[in-house]
Amino acid sequence: MTKLFDPITVGDVTLANRVMMAPLTRNRARAEDDAPYDIHADYYAQRAGAGLIISEATQISPEGKGYAWTPGIYSASQIEGWKAVTAAVHAKGGKIALQLWHVGRISHTSLQPNGQAPVAPSAIAAGAKTFDGEGFVDTSTPRALELSEIPRLVEEYRVAARNAIDAGFDLVEVHAANGYLIDQFMKDGANKREDAYGGSVENRVRLLREILTVVAGEVGAGRTGVRFSPFSNANEVTDSDPMATFTAAMDVAENLGIAYVHMVEGQTGGSRDLDEGLSLETLKSRYTGTYIANNGYTRDMAIEAVDAGKVDAVAFGVPFIANPDLPERLRRNADLNAPDQSTFYGGGREGYTDYPTLDDAA
Repeated sequence: MTKLFDPITVGDVTLANRVMMAPLTRNRARAEDDAPYDIHADYYAQRAGAGLIISEATQISPEGKGYAWTPGIYSASQIEGWKAVTAAVHAKGGKIALQLWHVGRISHTSLQPNGQAPVAPSAIAAGAKTFDGEGFVDTSTPRALELSEIPRLVEEYRVAARNAIDAGFDLVEVHAANGYLIDQFMKDGANKREDAYGGSVENRVRLLREILTVVAGEVGAGRTGVRFSPFSNANEVTDSDPMATFTAAMDVAENLGIAYVHMVEGQTGGSRDLDEGLSLETLKSRYTGTYIANNGYTRDMAIEAVDAGKVDAVAFGVPFIANPDLPERLRRNADLNAPDQSTFYGGGREGYTDYPTLDDAA
């Protein structure tokens, strides 16, 4: 028997197995208020067999939004919508974390309050694309956050974490990966600041440390996770020395006693191969909490990695879209449904809550 299906305690929360559901942006929040509604409760409840569901990325503020129809966690209607989701998951015996998100420069003026420029560590355009509700458009050139604005930003993370726990989530995950705001601060390709938040590695991980400190202080380190993508160039964010940068980032998580690190291994949604001198094992050795691996894992890879003690758990993304009962399918080594990419983003129940389980198929 493999350990993949054994229970695991992550921080303050005990999970039924080590098959995690990775965050999956699906662009189905209510257009008028960016709130989840009944289809979200059904969708997540269908996937409650995961050891831990990590919600789709959820913006902490209107400024943090980068794509059409993504949910937030800053208004009363959003909190109420999420309460229905967590209640539905808990009714099925599942556990769920909310991923706290600020996109930084990966946004468009049409998605920002009053049509303002997105914010970033530095006024450097990403050269990336985002979805504005009609199609994919070039991201807008950002403005650099003023030093005086940083405390306001950190406070928004604290409030969002509190809102998440009030909405019934078991944990929160700080999204510090994939070229979004915190990753932009950490990686020197996007951060050209000359103040206390730029330049040295210590300065570039300062925002991460401050955010994790207030989130853990608000909801408990045992209910706080963080996601990193040290070697990924997602959303055109690069770093000249990722080993140095993410050694420091892992040390932040370790020193604060953060419950888990959720690691994108390699290029986000792409190659797992690493250039010479880059080592996941070295980064992992800095941290004694739960290590959740992510990126391109098959059933066999996940079983081997968990049983060998290389990782504590594995997060699956796209397979969970088409297979609401993915952990059971992996347990039985059953065939997987194929996902329909045309329904990944936007829409309603089609391609969202209508994929069959093994029981449905039988």
